[in-house]
Amino acid sequence: MTSHERRTLRRLEQAILDLLEQRGPAATICPSDAARSVYGGDDDGWRSLMEPARQAARRLVGAGRVEITQGGRPVEPDEARGPIRIRRAR
Repeated sequence: MTSHERRTLRRLEQAILDLLEQRGPAATICPSDAARSVYGGDDDGWRSLMEPARQAARRLVGAGRVEITQGGRPVEPDEARGPIRIRRAR
């Protein structure tokens, strides 16, 4: 992983935590929310940050900070397929 990729992951991790902090305690976010926040542009360039945003969420799960959910239930990060949501760890 390059230093640029590591910086991007850290920015995405912080964006995830910041977005969750701005919302209620039971709120969830989509990885696209973090990708859009970090990208900051008006075009669809944020889409290139979707997989890194999911990776950042997986790292935060490993640190015990968040949970990845599907259908409102926590799932193991490696088992998640398709759309996911991110919430504070409970």
